[in-house]
Amino acid sequence: MPRGRGSSVSTHEKPNVDAAVDSDKDNSRHKRSAYLLLGLFILFLHGSWSVYRMQFANLPLPLGAEQAGKRGFSEASALKHVKYLTGLGPHAVGSDALDLAVQYVYAEAEKIKKTAHWDVDVQLELFHTDIGANRLAGGLFKGKTLLYSDLKHVILRIVPKYLPEAEENLILVSSHIDTVSTTGGAGDCSSCVGVMLELARGVAQWAHGFKSGVLFLFNTGEEEGLDGAHSFITQHHWRNSVRFAVDLEAMGISGKSTLFQGTHQWALESFAAVAKYPSAQIATQDVFRSGAIKSATDFQIYQEVAGLPGLDFAYTDTTSVYHTKNDKIELLTPGSLQHNGENMLAFLLHAASSPKFMKDAHQAKQESTEQNNAIFFDILGKYMVVYPQRLATMFHNSIIFQSLLIWGTSLLMGGRPGLVSFGIACLSIILTLIFSIFLPVVVAFSLPHICPFPVPFVGNPWLVIGLFGSPALLGAFIGQRFGFILLKRHIQEVYSRTKPGLTGNTMDYIVGLEAERWIFKSGFVQWLIVLILGTYLKVGASYIALIWLVSPAFAYGLMEATLTPVRSPKQLKVFTLVLALAVPVMSSAGLFIRLVDVMVGSIVRADRNPGGLPDWLGNVVVAVAIAIVVSFTFVYLLSYVHISGAKKTLLSVLCAFFGLALVLVSSGIVPAFTEDIARSVNVVHVVDTTRMNDGNTEPLSYVSLFSNMPGKLTQELMDLRGEEFSCGRNMTTDFVTFTVKYGCRSYKGSNAGWSKSEVPVLHVESDSAADDARRTVVSVDTKSSTRWSLAINMQEIDDFTVQVDSDKLVQLGGKSEVDGWHTIQFAGGKNAPTKFQLTLFWSSNATQASPKEANAEDPPLLVKLRTDVNRATPMVETLLEKLPRWCAAFGKSTSPYTLAFLTALPVDI
Repeated sequence: MPRGRGSSVSTHEKPNVDAAVDSDKDNSRHKRSAYLLLGLFILFLHGSWSVYRMQFANLPLPLGAEQAGKRGFSEASALKHVKYLTGLGPHAVGSDALDLAVQYVYAEAEKIKKTAHWDVDVQLELFHTDIGANRLAGGLFKGKTLLYSDLKHVILRIVPKYLPEAEENLILVSSHIDTVSTTGGAGDCSSCVGVMLELARGVAQWAHGFKSGVLFLFNTGEEEGLDGAHSFITQHHWRNSVRFAVDLEAMGISGKSTLFQGTHQWALESFAAVAKYPSAQIATQDVFRSGAIKSATDFQIYQEVAGLPGLDFAYTDTTSVYHTKNDKIELLTPGSLQHNGENMLAFLLHAASSPKFMKDAHQAKQESTEQNNAIFFDILGKYMVVYPQRLATMFHNSIIFQSLLIWGTSLLMGGRPGLVSFGIACLSIILTLIFSIFLPVVVAFSLPHICPFPVPFVGNPWLVIGLFGSPALLGAFIGQRFGFILLKRHIQEVYSRTKPGLTGNTMDYIVGLEAERWIFKSGFVQWLIVLILGTYLKVGASYIALIWLVSPAFAYGLMEATLTPVRSPKQLKVFTLVLALAVPVMSSAGLFIRLVDVMVGSIVRADRNPGGLPDWLGNVVVAVAIAIVVSFTFVYLLSYVHISGAKKTLLSVLCAFFGLALVLVSSGIVPAFTEDIARSVNVVHVVDTTRMNDGNTEPLSYVSLFSNMPGKLTQELMDLRGEEFSCGRNMTTDFVTFTVKYGCRSYKGSNAGWSKSEVPVLHVESDSAADDARRTVVSVDTKSSTRWSLAINMQEIDDFTVQVDSDKLVQLGGKSEVDGWHTIQFAGGKNAPTKFQLTLFWSSNATQASPKEANAEDPPLLVKLRTDVNRATPMVETLLEKLPRWCAAFGKSTSPYTLAFLTALPVDI
């Protein structure tokens, strides 16, 4: 980095003392006041919050139908569709409500067809899928085969008349009508369907000037494992004409619809060129693809199965309501649909009218996606930046090389004293990070012991500022303070030899100024290391490290550096700090806040195996994330505190914020959950036949209570007194796709609401061995259930097939496994089959269960089956009414419905 005033402690310098530090009185006069530093902190925090609000909460005004006109987008019109769909309540695959939702979308699409421009050809289909199998390679689908049947999609194709080639070049716009069984799905994804219907209406007025067609796919089955997109892309006759895919999704409700995944630079640039309110973050793509967010979208099908280029958009506000009853229209923010609709309409008009766009789409299937990767992000929601990954790598490498060269030259000129100072500055970075993480982690571990809930801040996320932000900032200052003290001692030693004319307070003041500069420059080193690692690992969001390195370095070089070696250090200018942080805060502060907000909202469903995570884990993850953000972003600002009079004030303010937040959560004054932001608590009536040895044994029936959020169910049970629940880790329930490791059970009233005729049957039809190869044929009868999960023990079975009548759905080969099991998930409509034939091919290394294992209480299982019925039994209805209002069931593709039947076959069949 450039040599600044006081940036070197070389022994070759001549003693020279500035007039500014000639007297103790001057030293005291030049100290920064606590009010100045407090003002800087407030400016930094307020600026960061303002950036967040501008970037993620600044929405356009909703337009009515008359204001939008025939060719525009009207949120009011789109909202009518959302209101109807959410008014149907949960509409999961196989439900009557979903049939009504599909009928409504089809009827609205017919209106669009009738009112389209006279030079536009609109074709409408209600596509009824055949039975199919979906086997994806990565992400959440490793070790799984997804089967589906009797799905219905509404497909609307809009092409210009008299241009036949447009029919062979389609841009797909896709979202899903179905919801999980726990919500009406205002955000996920009735909002997307409403936007698509209004988009289709507008596109039908413009398409006479298109060079390509636009195909709107309203699919069902997405919530059961992306089955709707898979069935279209593998079965429909228009699938081969699709050249580009746009997917609309929601991971929360309302806010801006953000571009969080995209392929190919040309596609991203096309969107950036025309989007009226661009919202795009490659950082969310990095997080999503890392697997940190346990979710998937139809975009994976379009990429992995169809090999299509495309863009993926999602709402990410209030992620805590995702897949719960609180995904409701009342939480839709005015302007959200307008934002999504105007961006998408502008993009579709541009893409469909451009011959170059479709030419690029054709070429994309022949090229490697990696070669076309691009960096993309928006600035304050006003402008979108896109540039190729290879250019980013070249630029980053150039900055890294120049930084290392400047540092190397500076250290060489500074000699051994400079090298030692650099080492201590690097140590201060480590100490800052360690202390910044340590203090909030201690708080995170303590919260489950002093609060009614182990995660007491989900309902009011702003509490994390006091609970974790204050300790993190305090820890960062303490760690940096240690580095500052060590630097002062080292520099004082050097100055005592090289500047013997300095004594007393003057020496101490000048040494402090020199140490302050090293602490400020330690931020350069910190972000340089992050940039090196990000570039090496090809992390798209590495541009953030670049900005936090280059902007402060430029400000320091412009305002502080001098080429003369004969000078004494001066106090860092406040304007240097303001100039250094302006661009970094503007470019990334909003993103940091949003990522923490998403992380807090995701805790409500963090535990994939309820009770499998420690109570403190969610707190620790959030605390560490906040600590890292604080220690990295406050590194420059904190360097101004050490020689000021603000140290005690800073400590007092931070302790006060922390104490206030702790009192609020521990006393329950601020509730951990609210009716709108609820804790996930699932109630399932379980009929378990896995331990039945013969037909005379009665099934075990009970009601299971469990939560996907860490923590016991003590508070919930206070409202369920008299329902005879027992809780603990001995209440384990294997739901095939996951295991409840801590839960509650009640046997009260569990014999009502179901019949033995609904119990699924696994029957061994044949078991033979030929040429040392054992084969077992099992008939599977799921009775009335058209949603089920079956797991096969791959430690015993080498391969298997699944057959329905004469159709072999699952062929031999290509089976992956997770923890020794391969899981088949099936979801279908009312007319889906319920009888299947499973053929198991045993491994040559299969072990025969010993008599002791066969007679054990939990003998090893070969196949285990769960069937789901979307019906609340009398006991379940009672419990759902009694549960606190701040409880909500969380649904997902692997979750059982409110009535689940369990059965299995032992290894020793």
